[in-house]
Amino acid sequence: MRPRTFGVEEELLLVDPASGAPRAVSDKVIRCARAHGRAPLAGCCTAGIFETELQREQLETGTPPCTSLDELAVHVRDAREAAAVAASGADAAVAALATCPVEVHPSLTPSLRYRRMAAAYGLTADEQLTCGCHVHVAIASPDEGVAVLDRIRPWLPPLLALSANSPFWQGHDSGYVSWRQQVWWRWPSSGPTQLFGSAKNYRATVDTLLGTGALLDEGMIYFDARLSRRYPTVEVRVADVCLRSADTVLVAALVRALVDTAAREWRAEVPPDSVRTDLLRLAMWRASRSGLDGDLVHPVTHRAAPAREVIGVLLDHVRPALERYGDLETAERLLAQVLREGNGARRQRRVYRHAGDMAEVVADAVRGTAAC
Repeated sequence: MRPRTFGVEEELLLVDPASGAPRAVSDKVIRCARAHGRAPLAGCCTAGIFETELQREQLETGTPPCTSLDELAVHVRDAREAAAVAASGADAAVAALATCPVEVHPSLTPSLRYRRMAAAYGLTADEQLTCGCHVHVAIASPDEGVAVLDRIRPWLPPLLALSANSPFWQGHDSGYVSWRQQVWWRWPSSGPTQLFGSAKNYRATVDTLLGTGALLDEGMIYFDARLSRRYPTVEVRVADVCLRSADTVLVAALVRALVDTAAREWRAEVPPDSVRTDLLRLAMWRASRSGLDGDLVHPVTHRAAPAREVIGVLLDHVRPALERYGDLETAERLLAQVLREGNGARRQRRVYRHAGDMAEVVADAVRGTAAC
């Protein structure tokens, strides 16, 4: 069997290099990107180019489909570097921050769809300036994809804990390591899902949700993990954008291993865990609240357990898949680094304790975004 390809989409903040304040210049950045041969096309996960997002203070980057971690790492770094170059042409910088530490009043990107979203969802859309990391992993068929979605559900909260990078909101400490997750949950279709059982049932669920009129279109199916509308992939959407590109690579390695593990379980007729969605939502809340710095919900026992123990269980669960792809050594090294140095949320708080200035938190993030 050929290796499953995978790719990453990262959303980045556009900020003033001096003050750290967000800058509503995504249109200018896109024009600069076009001048450097990176035109904005739909579906950047496969094109390695840039797209605008809901707010003009954001830019989405993407990698092409990759087969190895080394290849993915190069593309993630290249995309960040190219974004920084394009942003500099608009007198801005890019920061891999999942929420904005300083006060901001976001500016809506003036597209028809985004205007409709603003009219339909009010303050939820007005305040939605958050940046995530989405991992796409190739699947052989929609039925395999849905089987994967059913089996990875309890394993997603630890990914949020590892990637958490949004402790600050509007100039204040939120008390959470991923406040992005709390803001994101305001959308009506966000969060964990029930077991689907088949691609037919998945499609019926999507059609039922659209039939309520609460969603504008299928692009607003904001499940924690979903079938991509554009590509033959499973798209896992729970992670904050990571401050370090190495952490992005780690998350992608774990997601691909989770998908491969789940697909093999399906072929072996191993049934999925029937854990309730309300418990999964609680597990995600726990990961959003304290991340690596407290207890998480154990993905097998569904009881409170120390974060390091839960991360260890996740690693053991996907170890055979990591070995098959030759990713185990790299994943263990990157994971040890996160557990030793902390995720982006811990780094942001450390910088703020030292400097006492949210602008310096942003400045540090700009430097960290560019670092290899």
